Amino acid sequence: MRLLPAILAMAAIVVASNILVLHPLGAYLTWGALTYPLAFLVTDLTNRLFGVTAARKVVLAGFVTGIVCSLVIGSFSPLVTLRVAIGSGLAFLVAQLLDVSLFNRLRSGAWWKAPFVSTLVSSSIDTAVFFTVAFSAMLTWIEPANDVSWAGAATPLLGLGPDLPFWVSMAVADWGVKLLLAIVALVPFRVLVGKLGTKVA
Repeated sequence: MRLLPAILAMAAIVVASNILVLHPLGAYLTWGALTYPLAFLVTDLTNRLFGVTAARKVVLAGFVTGIVCSLVIGSFSPLVTLRVAIGSGLAFLVAQLLDVSLFNRLRSGAWWKAPFVSTLVSSSIDTAVFFTVAFSAMLTWIEPANDVSWAGAATPLLGLGPDLPFWVSMAVADWGVKLLLAIVALVPFRVLVGKLGTKVA
């Protein structure tokens, strides 16, 4: 099956990210912030090499893997609440499908434009959807028993800026990592497309 490597790579990233998100990295990030953005690289490579339909299949595989991870990890970790699970799944599905569509629209331009722009836009949506659903006070009705008041506590943005809910600092830090990795990922994207493109054409 030609998509098996991409499906396995996506599944590995999703599983690793679901585990690593339980481990803090500084005040605003978790280790999962370093692995999850690689999902956009897998999606973009699949899109470039095999097309839109194939990329959507890989996204679906990642989404199903994410649901299973949330159910398994949530059964023994209090950190994976209903809101976190819903936010994670919704953000992944919306952002990845948006990435696929944007990439396809830009695929005929300069080699870097489709992967960079699609990842930049979709990862921004991913961040906004996840942190809003998981921690925003206006969505407490999703899971009233889950106390996320700690995330809504007013603190200086990233420790330096104006006072905002703490989850906003987490979101900004997460988005910054995604932006950085979107730039870095252009290198393996270019190399892998160059090496694999003629083999799957």
